[in-house]
Amino acid sequence: MSLTPTTDANELESVIELESGVRSYSRSWPVVFDRALGATLYTEEGSEYLDFFAGAGTLNYGHNNPVLKKALLEYLSSDKIVHSLDMLSTARRDFLTTFAEKILRPRGLDHKVMFPGPGGANAVEGALKLARKITGREAVVSFTNAFHGMTLGALSVTGNSMKRGGAGIPLVHATPMPYDDYFDGDVSDFMYFERLLEDAGSGLNEPAAVIVETVQGEGGMNTARIEWLRALAELCKRHEILLILDDIQMGCGRTGSFFSFEEAGIVPDMICLSKSISGYGLPLALTLVRPELDVFEPGEHNGTFRGFAPAFVTGAEAIRTFWADDTLQRSTAEKGAQVESKLNELTARYPDAGLIAKGRGLARGLQFGDAEKAGEVCREAFNRGLILETSGPLDEVAKFLPPLTITEDELNRGLAIFDEAVTAVLAEA
Repeated sequence: MSLTPTTDANELESVIELESGVRSYSRSWPVVFDRALGATLYTEEGSEYLDFFAGAGTLNYGHNNPVLKKALLEYLSSDKIVHSLDMLSTARRDFLTTFAEKILRPRGLDHKVMFPGPGGANAVEGALKLARKITGREAVVSFTNAFHGMTLGALSVTGNSMKRGGAGIPLVHATPMPYDDYFDGDVSDFMYFERLLEDAGSGLNEPAAVIVETVQGEGGMNTARIEWLRALAELCKRHEILLILDDIQMGCGRTGSFFSFEEAGIVPDMICLSKSISGYGLPLALTLVRPELDVFEPGEHNGTFRGFAPAFVTGAEAIRTFWADDTLQRSTAEKGAQVESKLNELTARYPDAGLIAKGRGLARGLQFGDAEKAGEVCREAFNRGLILETSGPLDEVAKFLPPLTITEDELNRGLAIFDEAVTAVLAEA
């Protein structure tokens, strides 16, 4: 069967039947997309949708960014290396030197770069495996409502029960602790962890590492306070526990600074990056490791797609284009404040709806007291030409992840559509 664009409902249904039932996003947005540019997706029929999803944070610089596209096309048209395992190549060299000179060194970081595979879960698996090798310990501490990926190791440190249930086997050697504000402002959420570490009768195995997100995107846009992150880093140092910072969705400028932990002034032992690190939506993942922890033997952790050359090209170009100065960082902060203002306005307008504005930078969310309302709002927004997803353990949060390069006009239009969608749902309540 041809998969050329078609508007015929019967043919579309027959194509859908070819795919596994595990598909999800196509159920939320039941149209056939054909083109994309910047912050806009176009269906095969020509309908336009503002994209406040951005590939779940993979497209921080928008769809088909012209600068990155030019670099990619020039590279491919010159018959350059596309696949080379971890052999040296000009593209690999350019990415590594650019990343070190423009991102790591200006931030006082000297981490080694490991390419663990094509996706974020690969970066997490590499970090967990390395932490256990270094310390000789098995246990890893994660946090309530965390999400770190769908492979078995990453699932073991993920909180969502539905996703964990898909593993089919016990997910062991990981212990969840309360994330910041899990007890609604009670400081005991952090003291609980420290008390268990110090109590010989707690039953907590000595952890190899702690893995944490500064903002839990999939977990419901829960945001850790700067003070909490600093205290966690200090606790790990006191107890000789490695700190793994999962910046897969919140890195690459999503919260403002390139790394989401910069504001806290902490230095994680390992940092996981993926999603927008290639800049163009191409698969690429990094596990950054402090030099003294770089103890894998050659080939001890490898994979066929552990360094995709076209992603090196667009990733290096994205760094040169958007991180030569603080222009994008300041713009992200300003646009994030604009989104926050709209969400606060809605919470004030509907005081009985249990609305809570959440997030940092251009990672924002509106939590609904009635979880089903979040899904209804996202459907209303889609019907009006805006793509949003939900997050949280009950899908109770309408989640904003627009491209960082979104224009003021596009942002205003998207917020106006969201306002209309919220009104349409809550006015009927």
